Amino acid sequence: MPPSFVHRITKYDPADRDEHGHYTGDQDTVSDHGPVEAAYLEAVAAFARASGVDRLEIREPSVTGFVHFGAEPPVEGHGLGGLFPPDLTGYHDGAQVSLPVALELVRAMLRDQGAWCRLEVGDAFTVHVGWDQYVYVGSDRPCADAVARTRELGLFPEPLTVSPYAAEFDEAEVTEPADDDFWTRVHTALASRRTLLLEETYVRNAVRRHRLTPENLDTVRAALGPRALLTVWPDLTPDIDAVLAALPEEESVEFLWETRDGTISHAIVDDTDYHRLAPQLTAARAAYARPLDEPPLLRATLPDGDGVLRARW
Repeated sequence: MPPSFVHRITKYDPADRDEHGHYTGDQDTVSDHGPVEAAYLEAVAAFARASGVDRLEIREPSVTGFVHFGAEPPVEGHGLGGLFPPDLTGYHDGAQVSLPVALELVRAMLRDQGAWCRLEVGDAFTVHVGWDQYVYVGSDRPCADAVARTRELGLFPEPLTVSPYAAEFDEAEVTEPADDDFWTRVHTALASRRTLLLEETYVRNAVRRHRLTPENLDTVRAALGPRALLTVWPDLTPDIDAVLAALPEEESVEFLWETRDGTISHAIVDDTDYHRLAPQLTAARAAYARPLDEPPLLRATLPDGDGVLRARW
């Protein structure tokens, strides 16, 4: 159940909204990277303190994908620099962070720097950052002092029934756990194919790719990130010329290639892009062209150590 007390916090005066609720004032829809942004962070901190919260859980984390819809350009590191290492260790679904780190995540989201996540404490407290400097804070307590503090900061806390970014509004796409049965099927597929490609989505829009063999499967499995989405595909082939010869003329594909150092890269291409592939393939040792509508061989999500599937992919 979502928290009982939800407030929409904005810099937009409700008096400047039309009959449809649309803001008609002159406030900008991007962060000022200054006092107004600081006021947002202090307001969220006030609600957290009023709720007895000093640690929050990261849920559904994402980073910048192929297309960035933010009002500001993305930055290197997705706004997570200084909070997490470049490989994003510690930034995953279910990770616990301190309130100061959570506030820095809110800052990165207000700035549209690429990273996005829900911040939650079970059903007791939530923070969701939406478009155009809209922040939604939910609590199991009324938080009257935090509401008053938010007004003192020059922001406008407006009560709502529920946050529009509540997870309850999202329908899970993958509900199968990567349990013993899943890994048995991976073993069976490897027995017949000898190699497979495993895509490990450890946060949304961030993927690690592993070429699986019967010999390295256990090693790869042991190093997978918490709550990762696992997708199994046919493996790349060393016959790169055959892959290129089979490229369709009027259809986009996801083209993957592995260089001699083991790095696997990918790109979405169509026949207007094929000539650009040649320079990339001079050092390639394997490739694969995947139609965009091709279904995977297997797909599942890693459960927690107790066997419970909590990730909401």
